[in-house]
Amino acid sequence: MKEDVSNMTIQWFPGHMAKARREVTEKLKLVDIVFELIDARLPLSSRNPMIDGVIHQKPRLLILNKADLADKQETTKWIQYFKTQGIEAIAIDSFNGQGLPAVTKKAKEILAPKRERMKQRGIRPGAIRAMIVGIPNVGKSTLINRLAKKNVAKTGNTPGVTRAQQWIKYGKELELLDTPGILWPKFEDKEAGYKLALTGAIKDTLLNMDDLALYGLRFLEKHYPNRLYERYELTTVGSNPDEIISLFAHIGKHRNALTTGGEIDYDKVSEIVVRDIRSELLGTLTFDFTEEVLED
Repeated sequence: MKEDVSNMTIQWFPGHMAKARREVTEKLKLVDIVFELIDARLPLSSRNPMIDGVIHQKPRLLILNKADLADKQETTKWIQYFKTQGIEAIAIDSFNGQGLPAVTKKAKEILAPKRERMKQRGIRPGAIRAMIVGIPNVGKSTLINRLAKKNVAKTGNTPGVTRAQQWIKYGKELELLDTPGILWPKFEDKEAGYKLALTGAIKDTLLNMDDLALYGLRFLEKHYPNRLYERYELTTVGSNPDEIISLFAHIGKHRNALTTGGEIDYDKVSEIVVRDIRSELLGTLTFDFTEEVLED
């Protein structure tokens, strides 16, 4: 096993995603506002860089979903950061139904000037029509089902599960247009690729699990060292390749990830580390930090 995370390039742009981008562009004229759904753990990495160019000046609400899985302090910082960028943002947990009333409330606030102008012209504003966009696996279908209070959209943990567009009514105030997730064709930023992979937004078959686990351990050592030490009963994590191999060996022994011959099963150790990160066994985690963006 060697430490080399410098050459990861993920290319994954299925045909249905290219079609989805065209559909978003075509349907924009039908909606009042765009709900851009992102993962609260990845407020920057889970934003599709294509979306800005697609929706242009259309009013937008940025929704940080899965807030229950993210570091709350960091989520608050991100909401403030986006506000400084002129983008209204809220945090919700669609799986458990937390924060959902804020979606309609904030949409009304954003559209208030436009709707007031309509009233002055004698036009009675109808239900707000919104389009939901985002990369795969950020929880679009779960949000729709929660808002509609019934299972009207197919859900799943596999990226790319939603394929076709559909309108869903949410009471008398909101009509939602679901759209398939859009993922950019190439990850120029390897850091973003690893972060997305750690949260399950990229299929595991596209990655080297050893590299992903290594990145996860290095990330935890830098940002959440106490979580790492407590989970695996460590005192320190070394920075050179030999020490990282010792770390994998320690985790293997600690979690009984051994072959039939008693050797360390490094593949199993990698799976354990990635699974622990994804299943909150290392606590709530945020992988993007506003401080790093501001430094850049």
